Amino acid sequence: MARTDRLQRQRKIDGYAVAAIAPVLALLPAWFIAVAAFWWVASQFYYVPFAVFAALWLLCGGSLFIRPVQRIALQRLLGARTPTRTERDTLQRSWHIVAQANHIPPGKFVLAVSDSEDLNAFASGGHLVVVSSWAINNLSHDELCGVLAHELSHHLGMHTIALTIGQWLTIPIVLLAKIGFLLQNVAHAATDVFATRSSLGSLIGKTFTGFITIISWLFLSVITVSQYIGNAIGKGAEFKADETAVAMGFGRQLLNALRIVVDSGQGERSAQWTDRLITAHPPARTRIARIDAQLRQMPRGNHR
Repeated sequence: MARTDRLQRQRKIDGYAVAAIAPVLALLPAWFIAVAAFWWVASQFYYVPFAVFAALWLLCGGSLFIRPVQRIALQRLLGARTPTRTERDTLQRSWHIVAQANHIPPGKFVLAVSDSEDLNAFASGGHLVVVSSWAINNLSHDELCGVLAHELSHHLGMHTIALTIGQWLTIPIVLLAKIGFLLQNVAHAATDVFATRSSLGSLIGKTFTGFITIISWLFLSVITVSQYIGNAIGKGAEFKADETAVAMGFGRQLLNALRIVVDSGQGERSAQWTDRLITAHPPARTRIARIDAQLRQMPRGNHR
């Protein structure tokens, strides 16, 4: 492969990586409040300036882009696991082909498995690639190459950076919301007790319970809005990753993998707009059509 081709395979921030900052910005106000709440509790035992406390949290999130941390912590945070020997052999056989085609050391990335009965894969952090157990056990070698090339494309386009930061920022928000719902249950139980003794106590208890409930749902709604924004941007990033996979020479393999999704009845465009909001992937049929069109425009010798 020519030197110019090698340069094209290096990491390079594209427009979708920049746009992915939007859902992170949507999370920041809620994250700031959540971290401030935990800082206040921690400061009752040992005082640390809020700026230091918040900076330490962000630094811990930055560690998720370090390969050993991704292998030990991030994959577990995402519900993935280390491959078994058989899974590792299958993954490595396809991964080596994709890495070699892009002049990338195979060991530069961390491969993990999610126990799922769907044809699924995703990229996270700076080096993590997660593939579903179903895909490993049922896809052919070539089809798995196509899927891995698509996920590598996300890393090369830097699409995973903002996504991983957003996942880290949601942790204190979710924790605070869960604490809020726990307090809501406690307050509700206490209200039932006081209701038999004092109408004023009942009113105060119901007001407090309602206030906590509203606050907890507001925090979760911020995460939901951020996810909707991220999903809208993510569809474009998926198309871009498909285009890059085709340019790598793995378009036909990815096309065949997507046809399995269509054959399973999951490749159609959702009829309801609400359903389209909750998915970050465009319809498989649409992706197939775009990949097929790109392949037709390429010289025949560039097809694998």
